[in-house]
Amino acid sequence: MKEVVVDVLQSRGTYYEIGVRFGQKLRQSPLYSHHEKRRKKSLRDYNVKLLEVEGLLRQFAPGLWDELNGLSHGLQWSLEDTIHEYSGFQQEWKESGCSSLAKDGIYVRNYDYHPKTYEGRLLLVEPEGGYASIGFSGRGIGRIDGLNEKGLAVGFHFVNRIKPGDGFICTTIARILLDTCKNTDEAIEVLRRLPHRHSFNYSLYDQGGKAAVVEASPRGIGVYHHSTLSCTNHFQMNHMKKDNRHYLKDSQKRLDLLHSVQEKELTMDGAFKLFNRGDSPIFKKAYDAWAGTIHTCVFQCESLQCLIGFGESSDGLVVDFQEWVRGRNIPVRKMSGKFDTNEPFLFMEEVTE
Repeated sequence: MKEVVVDVLQSRGTYYEIGVRFGQKLRQSPLYSHHEKRRKKSLRDYNVKLLEVEGLLRQFAPGLWDELNGLSHGLQWSLEDTIHEYSGFQQEWKESGCSSLAKDGIYVRNYDYHPKTYEGRLLLVEPEGGYASIGFSGRGIGRIDGLNEKGLAVGFHFVNRIKPGDGFICTTIARILLDTCKNTDEAIEVLRRLPHRHSFNYSLYDQGGKAAVVEASPRGIGVYHHSTLSCTNHFQMNHMKKDNRHYLKDSQKRLDLLHSVQEKELTMDGAFKLFNRGDSPIFKKAYDAWAGTIHTCVFQCESLQCLIGFGESSDGLVVDFQEWVRGRNIPVRKMSGKFDTNEPFLFMEEVTE
């Protein structure tokens, strides 16, 4: 088993100040050299018009435009380069897994992907003019999943990347929802209006117990909601199924398993064990196939209690996010996890060539 360590970073202030601090932290980390190397490929792969990104962010989440400016300052990059690499507009996303379950006030999600893409940063932020949130970073300003101060939990689930459109990728969309929406209904409305780059499910759960899955693609969206939800990696609504991949066996198997436990009462500890134990059928170990479980998040949306696991059969980090929002920083700066894989976590290793 390989032991891996991630950073826990906390920041409060203006969006610009938060961007500067995280840019400086990123520049000092091994991850920075990999992002520099990635620039050569990303410049060939897609184009980004700065004014188009600015217009969209000012419409949907103006604070994130300020954060990108701060990130540019902290990284010592041009704004154009920062927007291209970290805005999440027009970027690509490889196939990934991810499962979630929401009921009894609890939202639980596994993030399944390839270790080499992982940024290794759990971020707690309180921006002036936006909602405070906790979540793992993805593509700079984005989030892989998270919970905000209003009790809204957000996660995404890859469906397909065929026929991409002009729009934002999943990580930026998740961040926009966390920063600007106080409940599931508001998040659904934003997802209706946002331009989507690829096809994803977005699983939502709020403090009032309203659960929803938004099936979103560049060609439209579908919404279904209930007091409970299970979500994996395919569309279920008839008018959205045309965007599914051909192979859905694993996604359907995990969904059936989640459906089978919906009648049982869900607790934070029970949800964590169900998703994070190495012998659970929900926990995935196919890291070389872009489908290994990297972290598990359990959120109690009313109390804002969080239980976060990194790696397999983790002890779990308990965070009282309500207390953090009140001004009490957590004493944790690092968290570690064990992984049954030889695949590299690039955020721990400098580029040597």
